[in-house]
Amino acid sequence: MALIVRVCAVVVAAVLFCFFPIPVAAQPLTTTFSLAGDQALSTLLHVLYTGSGLWRECDAPACAQANSDWGTDSTTDALYLRWTATHDPTIRTVMARLVETAQRYPEPCPRAACPWWSDTPAWDAVTLMREYEVLGNDPGALASAQRAFRYLSQSQSFTAGACPEIPYQQPQPSGSVVKTLETDANAIKAALLLYGATRYPSYLNFARARYAADRHYYLDADAPLYSVHVVDDGTHCEQVPRRFFASVNGDMIWNGVALWRVTGEQHYYDDAIATARAVDLDLSDGRGVFVDIQGENDVVEPLVEAMYDLAANEHLAFARDWIVRNAGAALSARAADGTISRFFDGPAQQVTSVWETNGGLALEIAAAALDPGGIAPDDDTWQAARFVGKPVTTLPATIVFDGSGIALIGTIGEACGSGHVRVFIDGVETFDRTGLWQNPSMPAGDSVLFAWRWSKTGTHTIRLEPGNAAEIGPSVMHLKSFVLAPLLAREVATRKMRASLGIAISGRRNRGRGSRAGTPAAATILISRSEAGRSHLRATATSCASPGTVRRSLSSSFGSRRPTAVRC
Repeated sequence: MALIVRVCAVVVAAVLFCFFPIPVAAQPLTTTFSLAGDQALSTLLHVLYTGSGLWRECDAPACAQANSDWGTDSTTDALYLRWTATHDPTIRTVMARLVETAQRYPEPCPRAACPWWSDTPAWDAVTLMREYEVLGNDPGALASAQRAFRYLSQSQSFTAGACPEIPYQQPQPSGSVVKTLETDANAIKAALLLYGATRYPSYLNFARARYAADRHYYLDADAPLYSVHVVDDGTHCEQVPRRFFASVNGDMIWNGVALWRVTGEQHYYDDAIATARAVDLDLSDGRGVFVDIQGENDVVEPLVEAMYDLAANEHLAFARDWIVRNAGAALSARAADGTISRFFDGPAQQVTSVWETNGGLALEIAAAALDPGGIAPDDDTWQAARFVGKPVTTLPATIVFDGSGIALIGTIGEACGSGHVRVFIDGVETFDRTGLWQNPSMPAGDSVLFAWRWSKTGTHTIRLEPGNAAEIGPSVMHLKSFVLAPLLAREVATRKMRASLGIAISGRRNRGRGSRAGTPAAATILISRSEAGRSHLRATATSCASPGTVRRSLSSSFGSRRPTAVRC
């Protein structure tokens, strides 16, 4: 029987304001995008960067450190985006250290013994070329990028199956039948950057051929957007429909514009603009803010980079509006240390990974370049939201509420690629049909797995259904509804009275990470372990504790596990 949760403005099951960290300490009432960009740079350099040529893979002290593949590469690319606008010499120093610690790839390999999946050197090659540019055409960065590109493009074990013109993600033979546009979208981008640096025709020829193949296999049948996966079982190639990763769509927008600039062929430009407009129109919530309904390890920086290119260099108003609108919204998803949740129109998280935060940081950097004096919205609405109703542990489930926004927070899924939950908003399935999807090695328990807002308050229904009968069960799901509901009349009066007396309300505008005046409850993180030994985090209401206490509890809970993303 379906679980139905009715949420009314006059019925509140639990209030957990302390669960989410407050915005950046001492944030002024008026925030310009210039200041938000400065704060994003500070978060990159002082929260995520270790100082030794490596990135922390999340913002907790126990997080792993790395400088390869899509999470850390996209974080480096966000730093590159800042350099294009400011040419800050500090960034050059960091980039030089990152080149020194970059992965060194061997010669192409002929068999499944290849030590890296195909998309890893593709991501690395793009980022090495960004470092090459920042460092004034550094020959070491160029040589490393060329080695990475040669490994991904010439290793024979990636090229097989019924559609050999697009590569497998894992070296063959293997148990995996997945081909991913994460490989080719980045390979095309790397080839175009290498062509720009060397003028070798082979790089341009590669980019043109792979672009045509990817349009054939990955482009959606009904919308000018790219799904991320194709299944090739050796006999047939079939697209996995409507998995619109931000990363691959951003890269394909950038690739189309870059190919048009090099070749002068108009169809490349038209392809890119059609995809960018579809992202704007079809992948946004009720307020026009981008919603990344994907696995938690999808990265949004490539999409921000592509939209910024269209805004800054092609002077397209819709792209500029997309950047500024999303950057303004994302400030509500910003935690005390400056990291930003992957749902720009949602609340902040207690622990955030580099995969989740690089898009939001890139947004603030891009908005600072496009509209430095613009006033960012003073929107900390999520500070007044509440956990309501019973946790969702079985499917299908229906959540009916009166309000203007909802976030689903918790844990789903035990195995990589499993645990997909379809989402219907007021009776209509999300345009991207991937639904909720959590990788098991990402920070769990406090994850924002879905967020959606509307322009005004109303009665709304969220319907959750399993992707298929085998993908999820009650033992691997625990979701709570965090709702923006209308305030009761007495709450409005209390807030006005406290504001007039200068008393903090629900932790707003707090000056630090200590006690939060006026906050009635908090979350304590409890740890349990499955038979396999994987840690799970869940929240329960207790007496109020400081955000710093909660963050330390989360950090220590990871222990030696050192959360890191797993590809799906």
